[in-house]
Amino acid sequence: MSSSTQIQVTFPGEKAALDQDQEWFVVKSDGRAKRLRIHDYDQVYKYPGLYEKVVADHLKCRSPQVVCDMLGRELDGWLEERDQVHVIDMGAGNGMVGEELKERLDCETLVGVDIFPEAKMAALRDRPGVYDHYCVADLTTEEGLGKLEQVDVDFNLLITVAALGFGDIPVDAFINTFNLLEDGALVAFNIKDRFLGEDDETGYGEVIQGLCEDSFKVLQSRRYRHRVSMSGDPLYYVGIVGRKLKDADPNLCLAEIG
Repeated sequence: MSSSTQIQVTFPGEKAALDQDQEWFVVKSDGRAKRLRIHDYDQVYKYPGLYEKVVADHLKCRSPQVVCDMLGRELDGWLEERDQVHVIDMGAGNGMVGEELKERLDCETLVGVDIFPEAKMAALRDRPGVYDHYCVADLTTEEGLGKLEQVDVDFNLLITVAALGFGDIPVDAFINTFNLLEDGALVAFNIKDRFLGEDDETGYGEVIQGLCEDSFKVLQSRRYRHRVSMSGDPLYYVGIVGRKLKDADPNLCLAEIG
């Protein structure tokens, strides 16, 4: 679809009270209307600028900036210990986080990875030159992890924004990618605050707790407004930045539910 194609977006209004993975909107292009969920990434990314129009502009998402700001506060001292920086942007989507990160950090290698081929297409279309490599991979599998290993660098920074929970990235994919990093690597991510409490249904609460007990040192943690919902209510996430101490126990993945 040409970037010049005009699209119109309508929203369900403030009476819609849906969980994040059920929120929807209607996009109209070339006279055809289609109802999409925000999490229908393979469909949303086909429309240039649609994800930004919905999530950044309408729903006021600020997580790419917040998580990159948090990461930036840890970089000076950490960079003194590193000759080169090799980054994995996990759940990279159409490159919003990669673009934000590249503006702040001079890294030798920036690799985007996402399970959707449409995400790679969108990133290369909308943000050419941001990534040195972009892998379409299922990181729960050896084949998927092999695509990252083929880049043939020692990864020492992992960032993943608004991609954990809601079934987007399973816990074993997160642990597998964490274990690809060298010891001492920086890790920056965010997650919905509910998933760190007693109401967690994703398994991430137990996994993150297990990491912090053995393999990961938290340097910063901040609760903030991620965006607003379709009904206009604030949605809160927790941003976390820390250092990998050692590989995580793969048995942590058993905490995943469903």
